[in-house]
Amino acid sequence: MLFVKALSLGPLHGYGAIQRIRHLSGEMLNVEQGALYPALYRIEQCGSCQFQVGVKETGRGAKFYTLTRAVRNQLTVEEESWCLFALAIAKVREAT
Repeated sequence: MLFVKALSLGPLHGYGAIQRIRHLSGEMLNVEQGALYPALYRIEQCGSCQFQVGVKETGRGAKFYTLTRAVRNQLTVEEESWCLFALAIAKVREAT
């Protein structure tokens, strides 16, 4: 879900997704490349994203991923579900 959320904010190459997640989490989440690329591959294989080959800031070629409209819509549903789940966990944690 983190990678999908990162891609929902605009096209990214793989390392850019890692940087965006780190930035959005206030530097609290550090995603390893070993976790990123299998996740991007799964997202790509199930048709959830499209990619275009472009050039990174460093001048090297890279795949830039974008989400399909259907996945963007599904992300909204998943985010709502996740928020309810997190709220339920917080209530259990706070129980005395």
